[in-house]
Amino acid sequence: MPHSDAPASLLAPHVVTRLAAALADAGLSATMPDVLDLLAGIAAAPQPRRPTWLSLLTPTRHSGLDDALIATREALAAALALTRPDAARLASLRAELARRGLDGFLVPRADEHQGEYVPLRAQRLAWLTGFTGSAGACLVLAERAVVFVDGRYTLQAEQQTDGALYERAHLVENPPPKWLEAELGAGRTIGFDPWLHTKDEVEKLTRACKRAGSRLAATETNPVDAVWLHQPPPPLSSVVPWSLDYAGLPSREKRQSVATQLTKTRADAAVLTLPDSIAWLLNIRGADVECTPLPLSFALLHRDATVDLFIDRKKLAPGTAEHLGPEVRVHPPSALGPALDALVAANKQVQACSATAPMWVFDRVERAGTAEVLVERDPCQLQKAKKNPTELAGMRAAHVRDGAALTRFLAWIAEVGPTGSVSEIQASDRLEALRAEHPGLVDLSFASISGSGPNGAIVHYRATPESDRLIRGGELYLIDSGAQYEDGTTDVTRTVAIGAPGAEERRRFTLVLKGHIALAQAHF
Repeated sequence: MPHSDAPASLLAPHVVTRLAAALADAGLSATMPDVLDLLAGIAAAPQPRRPTWLSLLTPTRHSGLDDALIATREALAAALALTRPDAARLASLRAELARRGLDGFLVPRADEHQGEYVPLRAQRLAWLTGFTGSAGACLVLAERAVVFVDGRYTLQAEQQTDGALYERAHLVENPPPKWLEAELGAGRTIGFDPWLHTKDEVEKLTRACKRAGSRLAATETNPVDAVWLHQPPPPLSSVVPWSLDYAGLPSREKRQSVATQLTKTRADAAVLTLPDSIAWLLNIRGADVECTPLPLSFALLHRDATVDLFIDRKKLAPGTAEHLGPEVRVHPPSALGPALDALVAANKQVQACSATAPMWVFDRVERAGTAEVLVERDPCQLQKAKKNPTELAGMRAAHVRDGAALTRFLAWIAEVGPTGSVSEIQASDRLEALRAEHPGLVDLSFASISGSGPNGAIVHYRATPESDRLIRGGELYLIDSGAQYEDGTTDVTRTVAIGAPGAEERRRFTLVLKGHIALAQAHF
């Protein structure tokens, strides 16, 4: 944790004292620093609906200790939470770039796995600029800084980023490569973190910098990390086995099927960087990021259907190692580089996906020897998309129960909405509570979009205490929400007339409906 003595430095003394007393009462010999380090990683992961992370600290339950652990985790989570940025953060990053001899640096909204959701530790874009949308980037130069967002987040970027510090550009119409080619100028060196950009992205950026007369350079470490005070540690959530009752196929059968693809591509091993591929292949689940039950990890799938899994072993809940079995070898994340080196030294051919794997993978393999990485699609993705009968049954069951919860919600909002007594946040909380009445609910599948009146027109709107407004009669109300159940995932959008809609509301709803029908009938 850069620039922090230890997690204890983030806590009030009485919190540490209470935890120490609880550890002593439970008769545990674990040292306070070790426990606090574990709790910091747990606090850097989303708060799960079920506190399964307690099993990572002690296999037996002690009510006093459990209460102290939960309280300490909450205090650490509050201390590690992102705070609103200021000009000092941008200035400190520029000073760090100058120290490294860089004229600029790209800060993507991405982690090493290129997922839609990223852990707190990887939210560098939000820490630096304040922008919290799910897609974007920032280019920091000595004299300029530009935030790139797409059309979904135009209003959000205006609200969250300081216009005096950051220009704004369209992520699709004027993406970083296009901007660099037109605006950068000659003789500059732009840095990037090879863990956070794919090979395809780097090739586009390299061409753009070259056309501008400048160059793109990989950094050994991320300069944002060097200036982020109290940057959260990597998330630490429970990794648990996924039952055959939901998976339908055992991991060994999946591994053997996917391994046959390596024979066709003449690869000896495939680098897997997408956590959803690894979770599906090994029948495991985790909670390292919001709204998606994924354990962040890397893996090497070999042609003999064995796997090297690179994950913090402290994440493995009791029984998970046995579930993985002897054909899945567990290593720390830091061992991925040496494992790639060993494959190259043994003249083994490695494949990876240029659209999803970080550039670091390709650089590491090519530095280790003369062989290039075979560029192939992630071999799990297509097979994962072909749902087996058990998965299909689970999806249907999840939608039936989710539909029941949503129907109850729509009846409730129709009754109370016109009274003007319910706010957007209260409405989405009500829907979540109805879903939570089923014990199979694991989490929401994304942050609910609950917008009434003008807020309903904001793309990807998320109600906050500052923006929350009462739902009123005569307005349209948008609820876009979903749930993660043990057997399936849902995502449902409904536009609801609160009371009697006016002529303008009817007209606009009808135009949108006609557009949907026309699109559904179009042939591509």
